[in-house]
Amino acid sequence: MPSIERLHFPNVHGQQLSARLDLPDQKPRAYALLAHCFTCNKSLKAAGYIAKSLVDQGMAVLRFDFTGLGESEGDFSDTNFTSNVQDILSAADFMQQAGYAPSVLVGHSLGGTAVLKAAGLIASVQAIVTVASPASPAHVSEQFSDSKAIIAEHGEATVKLAGRNFTIKQQFIDDLEEASVLEDVSKLKKALLVMHAPLDEMVGIENASIIFQAAHHPKSYVSLDQSDHLLSNAFDARYVGQLIAVWAERYLNG
Repeated sequence: MPSIERLHFPNVHGQQLSARLDLPDQKPRAYALLAHCFTCNKSLKAAGYIAKSLVDQGMAVLRFDFTGLGESEGDFSDTNFTSNVQDILSAADFMQQAGYAPSVLVGHSLGGTAVLKAAGLIASVQAIVTVASPASPAHVSEQFSDSKAIIAEHGEATVKLAGRNFTIKQQFIDDLEEASVLEDVSKLKKALLVMHAPLDEMVGIENASIIFQAAHHPKSYVSLDQSDHLLSNAFDARYVGQLIAVWAERYLNG
């Protein structure tokens, strides 16, 4: 039977990040690192379905909560896109130290954008997957554009995102606007799979085109048809996981 290990590892500031390692019932043929979407956590149903689909195909999956989210330590208001990238690198280093370095990186939404930034710094990675990801970190600030003036005046503001209140500071916006990933994408010497839904209302399909065009081969694109941004339909999330497993097989240990 597949099994789950609940783990913790430190971020660059020594705060403990919460993670879980989903393992198949046989020796894993590869290890994947999964980065969740903006303001989400590792327990998002879509993340669970993707992980289970990968486990069913013999891959182990580590998914974790970014700093200040889910069960991880830290204050979300002090984080930003750069810290997300650092968290991914910390997770990969933890896996490396534990003896199961990741060969596949998967990122959903802004997690995918952060994965693109981190991928070139993780030597063990052979395949990278983005799911509904923005081509620019700054795209995320559109979700709280109405609050930008207040944030600029007071340094921070409470913003409702996905039905929950979050404190957004000016440093978060500044970091988003200063960060870029397309140059990193153009330098990747690893396989890339871009997955996106044409009707995604939160992150437009043009983002997938920009990422895809910036990358060199080997690269692939898969349309997610009618799925929404958060892959709230279980069938869509399982489909993503199944396709990743089949696609990645070509590039693992090759």
